[in-house]
Amino acid sequence: RGIYLCGHSAGAHLAAMVLSTDWTEYGVAPDIKGAVLVSGVYDLEPILHTYVNDALNMSREVAQRNSPMLCVTPAAPAAAACEVLVAVAQHDSPEFRRQSQEYGQALRAAGWSVSLLDLADLDHFDIIEKLSEESYVLTQVGEELPSSL
Repeated sequence: RGIYLCGHSAGAHLAAMVLSTDWTEYGVAPDIKGAVLVSGVYDLEPILHTYVNDALNMSREVAQRNSPMLCVTPAAPAAAACEVLVAVAQHDSPEFRRQSQEYGQALRAAGWSVSLLDLADLDHFDIIEKLSEESYVLTQVGEELPSSL
């Protein structure tokens, strides 16, 4: 029993925000057992300077408040048992690769149990599309997570 989070790109951002949330403020304590974060967006500030922000109209304050990289909290005892896998594709953009590496390191420094996985010969889309293949490493991780935790 428990909750397992998984997300790709913006979905990894949302899953990371779930990990960063102080759920006691809401009177709940979700039993999050693990998270698989794939090619995520963990720092929104670089988006401020792109065409994407034309539609979002995001301020620096909003970007900072919603950047998992800036919201990493020390792992509470329950969170220490939550295993986090941060995966990134070899051919992801340099920014996705940087953010994945730095977010994984920030979690680890805060006491979270983190594994970093750099998947060779894949891009931002292949990394998730291959989940339909039984022999693919992320498919296997997804199948093993509930039984290994």
